[in-house]
Parts: sequence; C-alpha cells; structure tokens
Amino acid sequence: MKPKEFTVKTMDDFQTLVNARHFSISEAIVDSILRNLKTRKKRVHVLSVKCVEDDAIFDVTLDKTKFIDTLRENLKYFEERELYEECAKINKAIDDLNKVKKSR
Repeated sequence: MKPKEFTVKTMDDFQTLVNARHFSISEAIVDSILRNLKTRKKRVHVLSVKCVEDDAIFDVTLDKTKFIDTLRENLKYFEERELYEECAKINKAIDDLNKVKKSR
C-alpha cells in the first residue's frame, strides 16, 4: 500500500496544515508506521506532498529509530478524537517496539 499523498497548491499550504496539526497528516504517519513495524529498512516513506505550483512531489520519510517517539506524539490526536481502537493499536505498537529495543 502506497503512503498517502497530499496535494497542495504551494508548500506553504502544506506547512499550514502541519502547523494546524491537521489530523489526516497524523493519521497517515501512524498508518505508515503501523504497516512497517517489522521492516528492516532504516527509513520509511510515510507520506508524499504533491505541490501543484512547483510541479513536484516531496516524499516524507521517518527514521525507524523515531517510531516510538512519533507514535507517542501522535497518540494524543487519536485520543482527542476518541478513536480508542486505534489508540489501542498505537499503544501495542509502542509496547512491542520497546520490547524489541530492550532485547538489543
């Protein structure tokens, strides 16, 4: 499954979405992490930004070492929306990643 693609007129428009903590961005990031928990890759492609004005696509990647922190950061947005099943998946992923980290 391909990471989610956001289409914006300018990169400033995407930055506005980021600054506003638009939930769809958080959702895309968490989904990509959850789908790649067992990957051997150092970095995971989490989303793409298609900028119409620049006629360019920017890929956003996340280093695997940042999975736990990123999941923790995004968990609060799922809690705010009372998406408890997703919160449980995120918490389980954090626990699983912590176990792997401790076993190294």
